[in-house]
This record gives sequence, C-alpha cells and structure tokens, in this order.
Amino acid sequence: MNSKDSLIPQEPIPAGADDFSKKVQGLLDGHPKDEATVSNVLEGMDDMLERIAAGLYNMASMLVGEGEASIGLVETAVARTDISACSDAAEARRSSRGALGAAAIELIAARTPGSLVAPEGLVHASTCIEDDDLESAGISRAELEGMLAGPNRDNVKNWIEGLPTETRVIFVLRAVAGFTANETADMLADHGGKGAEGWNAEAVREIFRQGLCSLASQLIHAATAR
Repeated sequence: MNSKDSLIPQEPIPAGADDFSKKVQGLLDGHPKDEATVSNVLEGMDDMLERIAAGLYNMASMLVGEGEASIGLVETAVARTDISACSDAAEARRSSRGALGAAAIELIAARTPGSLVAPEGLVHASTCIEDDDLESAGISRAELEGMLAGPNRDNVKNWIEGLPTETRVIFVLRAVAGFTANETADMLADHGGKGAEGWNAEAVREIFRQGLCSLASQLIHAATAR
C-alpha cells in the first residue's frame, strides 16, 4: 500500500466493544429470537449503544450540520450496516462509518447539486504542509479528539462548517472517520452525483492537505491570541 494511502491513526476501540459486537452478531444468526432473549443479551449495553449513536451523530453533524438531518443519517447508517458480516468491533465501526459517509454525500449532493463535482486541473498548492498525514500538521489523533470533544469543540466545529463543501467532506472522512484517499475518492465518485465521477486519490490528498494547513493556521492563531 502506498504510504500516502495509510490510514489516519484511529482512536482505540472502547472497552467492551468487541464483546458487544459478538453479542449482536449472535442475535443476527438467522434464527428467530423472542423479546426476552434480545433483552437479556443487550442487558447493560445501553451505555455502549449510546456511545455508538453519539459517535455517528458527531460525524454526521460535521458533514451536514446539527439536527434532524444528522439523526436521519445515523438511522440510515444503522439500517445499511450489515453487522453480521463484520468480524469484530473495529470492522463494524468502519462499516457503519462508511454507510454514514455515503448517505451524507448523497444528501449533500441532493441538497446542492454540483457541490461535489470532481475538480479539473487541480494544481499542487504550496502550503505549510507537504504531506496529507494528520501528524504532518503537528496534530496527533488524541489532540484532534480533544479538540472535537473538549471545551473548544464549538470553535473547531465552526471551522469545519466554514470549509468549502468538498474540503469539509474530505477532512471529516479522512481525519475523523479514518478512510484512505482511495476510499474517500471512491465514496465521492459513487455517491456525489453528476460530475463527481472524476474524483481520484490525488485530488483527495491535495484538498485534504489544504484543509490540514487551514487547521494548523487556526491552531496557531488561537494559541497566539491567548
């Protein structure tokens, strides 16, 4: 695999997630289950269900904004994700994020036709970052999580919302969801509507790198303003 296509380092799977995944897969073995059996298997799993839903909603809100649209995307992701085909919690998380990302791109393309058209003649811009890796912007996965969940999360979300549509989508799919440049390009080409067929990994890398540079500049500005 091309080093530039390596995954953005992902956050650890939460404790208990693999056990939860196994229990859910057990419910989806093709045999009918009564309500008592289902309740017994899922007993004590409310916290895990809430964490899964909250994580998906957080990603959805960064893609399409807060509110009913994001709730609908979470419901769509859950409906489209085939948990029984996933071998573990990590694969299930990746599958659900893929389903949500695809649904979000479809919604954005329907809302604003042409907003995800593949760029033509995209020129490599000279910016503060020469690679498309999160770490190259001086930001670790832990720091990104802290920015998205900490006291300054509103500022970071406002920054994300202010990005051009294609930059916002690419940044969230790569930096938050952890998809590769190739996977992100395929998702845009398959679900971005008319004119999106030409997306490729190089274009995704270039726009993501520009987004990282913008984020690094925001962080520097915030630090000097204190």
